[in-house]
Parts: sequence; C-alpha cells; structure tokens
Amino acid sequence: MSTPGPGPIQVLFVLLDSSLVLDWAGPAEALRMANQDLLGSGAAARFTLAFVSPTAQTQGSVGITLAGLAPLPDLSPGDTPPTWVVLVGMPGSTIDVSSEAARTLLHWLRGLRLQRERLELVAICAGALLAAHAGLLAGRRATTHHHHLAELQQVEARCDVVANRVFVEDAPVYSSAGVTAGLDLMLQRIGDHCGEALAARVAQRMVVGLRRSAHDPELSPFLAHRNHLHPALHRLQDAVSAQPQDDWSVPRMAALAHVSPRHLARLFLEHTGVSPLQYLRGLRLALAERVLRAGGNVTQAAADAGFTSDTQLRRTWRQAGRSAPPSQWPRGTGATGGTGTGGTGTGGTGSSATTHRAGATQALAN
Repeated sequence: MSTPGPGPIQVLFVLLDSSLVLDWAGPAEALRMANQDLLGSGAAARFTLAFVSPTAQTQGSVGITLAGLAPLPDLSPGDTPPTWVVLVGMPGSTIDVSSEAARTLLHWLRGLRLQRERLELVAICAGALLAAHAGLLAGRRATTHHHHLAELQQVEARCDVVANRVFVEDAPVYSSAGVTAGLDLMLQRIGDHCGEALAARVAQRMVVGLRRSAHDPELSPFLAHRNHLHPALHRLQDAVSAQPQDDWSVPRMAALAHVSPRHLARLFLEHTGVSPLQYLRGLRLALAERVLRAGGNVTQAAADAGFTSDTQLRRTWRQAGRSAPPSQWPRGTGATGGTGTGGTGTGGTGSSATTHRAGATQALAN
C-alpha cells in the first residue's frame, strides 16, 4: 500500500467567451491522465480540476457552448488548498478586455496574492495578456504567443517579455507561447510535482513525440525559412526536413528541385535568405540539440543529426554562435522516451537518443 502523498492541487481553468479550446483542453487532459496514472498505481490523485468563469455559460472558440461553469472563487489565504489559476488565450490580433465579463475577471485577478507553492498563475498563449492587464506580470519574466509579444510589452512595460521560447518559469508565474506550447508547460508542471517518469508516461499516451522545454524556441527550426511560395523549394525543404541526417549535397538537392546547383543557390538566397547548406546545418543543429537534451553524448548527437564527426558538430555549433559548447548543453529536458516515429530510416527499437531524434524530425512548433 502506497504512503499518503501531499494534498491535491486545485487547478482552476478560467474561461471567457471565445476562449481557445485547445489552450485548456490539452492541459486539462494531461492532468486527468496524470491522475489516472496515479490512481492506477494505488496513489492518490494529485490534481482537482475546475472550470470557472464570471458567467455560468460561455461559448468556446470553435462554437461549443460550455455550461455549468463555477463562479470565480474566493482565494483568500486560509483554508484554500494549493491552487493553480490557468488563464487561456482568445482569437484575435489583440486581446479585448472591454467586456463586462473581462472586467469582472480582471477585478478578481487583481485581488489574488500569488505565492509560490500556494497560489500560482499559469498563463497559456495570450492568457498572459489578461494577467498583464491585471498587473500580475510587473517585474516578472513571461512569454506569450509570438503574435502578442509587442502587445504584452505595451500593456505591461515592467514585464521582461521573453521572445521565442516555448514557456517561461518565474515562480509563482508560469507562461507559455502559442496554443500547443501550453501542453509542454503543463507536462513540465506535472513532472515538477509528480516526477519526470509520470510526466513521460502522460506525454507518451498523448502521443507527444517531443516534449519541448523552457530552453526551446517557440518557432521550430523545421518551420524556419518556409514563408515563401516557391513550390520546388517547398518540395525540397519537405524532403530535407524529413531526413536531415541523410547524405545531402547541393547537387542532390538541385536534382530533387529539378534545377542546376547554381540556380538552386540563387533560389534559396532569394526566397529563404540562406544558402541550401546553411538551411541543412540549421536542421542538423536542432536535431543535435534534441539528442543532447535527451541525454546523448556529443558523438551520438553528431551521428544522429548527420554530421560526419563530433568535430564537425562542434565547429558548426561555434559558427552558429551557441553560448555553450555541446558538451554543456542542458540535459534531461527533451522527449518523452518510447518508440519514436518519423522518416529517419531507423528501426523502432533504437537507442533513446535515436528515438528522440526521430520525434524531432516531426516536431513542428506553432
């Protein structure tokens, strides 16, 4: 029989009209699965979920009506259990807080007294804007969806706005970038409170091929240099990004794009701003970083990412301006384990580093 653990954490998902469903549904499912895993092992559930709102009913971003929402609770210090207040985003180029419900929410938020391990704030996507309007991000580091970074800085000039990060932890405030990054943040929070093994099992059940960390950029290198309309280049980039560790050369790339090597170089420079080999090296560096985070050594990372040697990886690493050598890259914040999938040409039972690399070739941040 398992020994009693710490008391449950109350997780309050705060919903307004048009709240992005994926912002709260994914993280809520992760918490439910964490509880399911704990109960299955004979332990107590760690999280209690509640959905609260200034109104008893809201309409989600995809038109679904959510009824029976609980009112905004009194979270005064005292008998309140450890609580996470989860704020989520809404569609639109800016976040409108002029409605009566939004004003009621901001008034409630201003009354919160955040404290680490007691009352913590989790802002997913543009939920950080609601926190900023309530004055909760003054003197804090935070991030949000990349479309709202400038707006966040404008709303709260005292906030240290962090760009191009999946999530930022500045306890008792935790914030994530756009939409799916909220799932990465919630998996991190589950790992912090329930252990990495449980968080890994949850991620595996949710088919999260690669858990991103606070060190990862919001915008994946696999999406970089793709905002052009040249079909032949997109076809080539699809092939290279699917198997960046392959033996790619400029002539081979040119043949796939049905142009000469010289013309390919011109097209790349014109439409992407980089050369074909610079594009390839960026993908390979991203793969190498994932392998290192998963616990692989420099030699494994070089081999899995397609570098001819660890010396070539180190040289490319320096040329890219990485702040620390690959041997000192943060460890233990990579993928979840399990068998990776993807066009890597590897079997399904390879090393953990190979598994992470396979997932990395398909990881597309929003």
